Amino acid sequence: MDSLGVKSSSEGGQRLAVLSCEQVRRLNDVMEEKVSIYGRGNFPTLEVRLRDLVTVVRTKLESEQSSGGAGMKVRDIRLNGGAASHVLATESQPYNDLDLIFAVELSGPRNFDRVKSAVLSSLFDLLPEGVIRKRITTCSLKEAYVSKMVKVNHDGDRWSLISLGNSRGHKNVELKFVDTMRRHKLPIGENFYPTVVGESVYGDFQEALYHLQKKLISTRHPEEIRGGGLLKYCTLLVKNYRPARPEYMKTLERYMCSRFFIDFPDINQQQAKLENYLGNHFVGPEEEALMHQFLTLLYNVVEESTVCLMGHERRQTLALIEDLAVSVFYQEQQKLLAQHRPQLFISNGYYYVQGSVQPCYPVTCTCPVGGWMATCSS
Repeated sequence: MDSLGVKSSSEGGQRLAVLSCEQVRRLNDVMEEKVSIYGRGNFPTLEVRLRDLVTVVRTKLESEQSSGGAGMKVRDIRLNGGAASHVLATESQPYNDLDLIFAVELSGPRNFDRVKSAVLSSLFDLLPEGVIRKRITTCSLKEAYVSKMVKVNHDGDRWSLISLGNSRGHKNVELKFVDTMRRHKLPIGENFYPTVVGESVYGDFQEALYHLQKKLISTRHPEEIRGGGLLKYCTLLVKNYRPARPEYMKTLERYMCSRFFIDFPDINQQQAKLENYLGNHFVGPEEEALMHQFLTLLYNVVEESTVCLMGHERRQTLALIEDLAVSVFYQEQQKLLAQHRPQLFISNGYYYVQGSVQPCYPVTCTCPVGGWMATCSS
């Protein structure tokens, strides 16, 4: 469940809940969804059901090393993020990525390499028939299908992320392998038992579900979230979500901004993060129409709530956001002009534009004789 939150005293609520039949049906629909993993260059697109992708990756992780597997135990597998929100909400929730969390042991550095090898081996097995596989290496598979790889092993955090897919406008598949993580979003867990259980890392499951259904923004400790949840917070605002407790939001915005600039301190990192976020989270005409509003809102939040930057750094970041907003606005105007551009005709060597002719209607004059014209000439 992809909700942000406000710190409250009700942190001891029920975290788990058994999903209803309707929620299980939506979960099954998501798992049956066919995803397209686009490859770079001459590599083909991998068409696979999400359920089958999970099965292949899990099998590779749990198979013995002697047979090409990772020899690791998978404790459970969870659906996370926007897709989880879609499953739990009473109304359909749009989602851009498919986030899967595999709970595994990553106590040693070799385990990270074994996880990466298991994923690349899974991609190899998913190549369509007819593909000549002799010359395909794990390195070429990584270049073709992996858009992002992250490994974290410090301060009690042990997890890795492998993002699959490189095509704008299509859902990316993010595979996260977690041993320990101090803070992560609110997932749905499918533990391969007769009942399917949803877990709220926010705390009280019913409270988090209420926030989701009522489109309320609520978070705890945004300073513990990578990026502070700043971009997600602004995205929810432009999608007509509203703070559950508005009186706390200014304080939380300061924490969000501080954590964002801790994780992305350099202007080049900030630019890459913003451009990547816009490309991945505003897909399709309806979403793209919100980009300028999102950047304008982000500008205001950063301007009003950033307290951790030097003056020139703050002005530099604001200028970056403003430049992106101007670029987005220009692209929107170009699209509008292209849609309403008049058609050109050529005749006798001259270009003509077809103009619209307005119909003329007779109107009865109600002015008295010797009216305003007579008055003006006097």
